[in-house]
Amino acid sequence: MTMEIPPSNSPLARLRGVAAAALTAMVLTGCSAVNHVLYKTTGDVMKGFSKDHTVPYLMQTDDLAMSCAMSEATSPLLMSFGRVTSDPDQLAVMLYLAAGGCAEERAREDELASLAALRALRADSAQDFAIRQKRHYALAAKRYYAGWQHHNLHYGVPDGKDCPDFDEDLDGFIYMAGLLSGLQALNAEIQSTSAIGVPKNIGGTVARATSCLDNETWWGAPMALRATVWAMIPGAQPEGEDAFERLEVADRQGEEAGVRLSHVFHAIAAINKGDQQRLRAVIRRHAEAIESKPPAEDWVMVDRMATQVILAISDRLWMENVGYRTPMGQLGSFWDDQPEATETMDLDDIL
Repeated sequence: MTMEIPPSNSPLARLRGVAAAALTAMVLTGCSAVNHVLYKTTGDVMKGFSKDHTVPYLMQTDDLAMSCAMSEATSPLLMSFGRVTSDPDQLAVMLYLAAGGCAEERAREDELASLAALRALRADSAQDFAIRQKRHYALAAKRYYAGWQHHNLHYGVPDGKDCPDFDEDLDGFIYMAGLLSGLQALNAEIQSTSAIGVPKNIGGTVARATSCLDNETWWGAPMALRATVWAMIPGAQPEGEDAFERLEVADRQGEEAGVRLSHVFHAIAAINKGDQQRLRAVIRRHAEAIESKPPAEDWVMVDRMATQVILAISDRLWMENVGYRTPMGQLGSFWDDQPEATETMDLDDIL
């Protein structure tokens, strides 16, 4: 007895073909579904771990170079999890703020090199370093602006009226970091002399949004940020307010808390006004403050970042005037400081 094989176009053959295709699709779909669940779970775990542990850990360290390297190296990995789960917008604020700072630090180094070349009458080298400086500022602007955009995706576009609910202190800090990213994006774009697409009204938006943050909790930084915008943008200062008086108050709060971030804003405002005397005073004050009181345990990184910026400003002043940056251990002093009078002894009296 022989078994007849149904023709390939018979109903039974077609049924078998459909069944085989369906089984194959189920297997492949099943693998894809399993992978998607695995990736999503991994992404959620990484986001949670980074916010709960990585960021707080970094805030307690003082190695700015390592933080810079980490942000640039891990940003693509961590942000790619947005393809399989919700975008890590809060984490992105911190990553892009730090990565923008990396690019800005390189821009500052190029500026110092350009100034040194000018003093050496090497015009071509000075121009080349100036071009590199602008390129790094353009990259910094893009990164800062990306941080600002992720800030708005998570917290909503600041309107100065409705404030987000902060579940924990870190949420408030990330909100403030996003505001700083927005202001830094505008500043970096201006320094780059190129069009990155940063809205020109971002300064006013940031100033209004700082009212959502408690000034005492955040070391006077929200008020300092707002006052800096007042000092930088014509007509932004409300009637009856004085930006530099507010900055003085914020400085005292930051010094008492051990997080001297307000000094950076104060220095930026002084530079914008062309007030060299005030700028020097802020640099001296910062140097004295970090010597007299250690940084707050949970915010060492923020305080060290403030010192890095203050040192960079000091370096530029030294380079412009004497051709080299701030000597080691001399932050807060300047090339034209009068030496302190020393007591002399008359040896004739002893003899």
